Amino acid sequence: MTNNDLTEKRINTPTLRAKYTLEVRRLFNIALPLMGAQLAQMGMGVSDAIMAGQYNSADLAGVALGGSLLWPVMLLIMGLIQAVTPTVAQLNGSKDYKEIGEVIRQGLWMALTGGLVGVLILNNIGPVYALLGVDPVATAISIPYLAMASLGFPALMCFFCLRFLADGMGFTRPAMFIAITALCLKVPLNYVLIYGKFGLPEMGGVGCGLANGIINWFQLLMIVLVVSQKRFNVTGWRQKFSKPDWRRIKPLLIIGLPIGASIFAEVGLFSFTTLLLGRFGADTVAAHNIAMNLNGVLFMPAMALGMAATIRIGFRVGAREVSEARTTAALAIATTIFVALLGSVFIYFFRFELAALYTQDSTVADQASVLLLFVVFFLVFDALQSTSSGALRGYKDTRAPMWIALFSFWGVGLPLECILGFGWIGEPMGVYGFWIGLAIGVGTAAILLSLRLWQTSHDHERIKKLAS
Repeated sequence: MTNNDLTEKRINTPTLRAKYTLEVRRLFNIALPLMGAQLAQMGMGVSDAIMAGQYNSADLAGVALGGSLLWPVMLLIMGLIQAVTPTVAQLNGSKDYKEIGEVIRQGLWMALTGGLVGVLILNNIGPVYALLGVDPVATAISIPYLAMASLGFPALMCFFCLRFLADGMGFTRPAMFIAITALCLKVPLNYVLIYGKFGLPEMGGVGCGLANGIINWFQLLMIVLVVSQKRFNVTGWRQKFSKPDWRRIKPLLIIGLPIGASIFAEVGLFSFTTLLLGRFGADTVAAHNIAMNLNGVLFMPAMALGMAATIRIGFRVGAREVSEARTTAALAIATTIFVALLGSVFIYFFRFELAALYTQDSTVADQASVLLLFVVFFLVFDALQSTSSGALRGYKDTRAPMWIALFSFWGVGLPLECILGFGWIGEPMGVYGFWIGLAIGVGTAAILLSLRLWQTSHDHERIKKLAS
């Protein structure tokens, strides 16, 4: 090696290190507010579980079953609208600001339509419980819980569309502040409605659903105030009224339908698992819900990093910085794995204390603490597949990830759950068999999505085609 080579190496090494450090900082500047928003959003579900559990174990099971259907419906429709994020990010990168305004106007039509469809679904859910033979005690709470929650569903979808405008332009702090404020209002509102304070009727777990509906309208009001600020005037999203335009909605659906289907495939499997476990009684459902809640809380940092990767990669693709976008993807994956490992260690050492936060029933708490051992091994793979999906969305690569998700969760995970849990082959393993099936399904998705990200990030022709 010549002296010139040594000199060049000394110059380039710190330069690369500084470049990577700067990009990680940019990722975290976007991700940390999103992380706060997602944790606060998840906190609303956790507060429902804890407060309903403190009221009655049957109410906890009813809220868990309600959530097992509310969340997949919500995330399916939200996924359709999430096409707004990479679209806005790429337009922001290419400085095509006026087109962003039209994207938002058409996105709001999609959100309103999707919200009304969600109301219809959530108010006609009884036959699903009857078909699956779910515990009637929990069902009696779950059905009115969903009816109450549906009151805020159109507002929630419109909130997401406007939030994705802010997110796509890299302005992610409002989502965090709105979500934290909503959580601070949600807890006392839950208390008032669950226990019937100030002359209101005592609603138990159903009160959590009504509180959700009220909070969703509050969140919509707050995000409207945010995106009415001067910094968003460049998009012109409020300057005119646009009728639904199929030519503009179609490209959003081409991106959004696979996103919605991918999210639905994952969350739908988790929710369907909860429904199947309803056959084992309210205690098993409650323990399973505790483990899933805690997994969800510690999954939020990875989800936020995936969303940050969508925004940052989308911006760089729009700015024609394809090699730099690949660097962003690699750094997002490495950071996600590190954060998930920290979460796994935390759960392992504090699993008994965490389970006790949710319930005073020792039988439920003991079973939940065992299930949390599965979360210890489950979390890293769940985080990896989520961030890989988020990075792929930044490239607008959503169709292949959809097929991967469907295969991994429903082609691998669900059959294994039933085989092991119900004992179709060998002795029934109950809830533990279901969690083994979940872990294998998620692990399959993590491996396949990571490979897809590697291929897409190195394929300039594919990136160009997807961006067009």
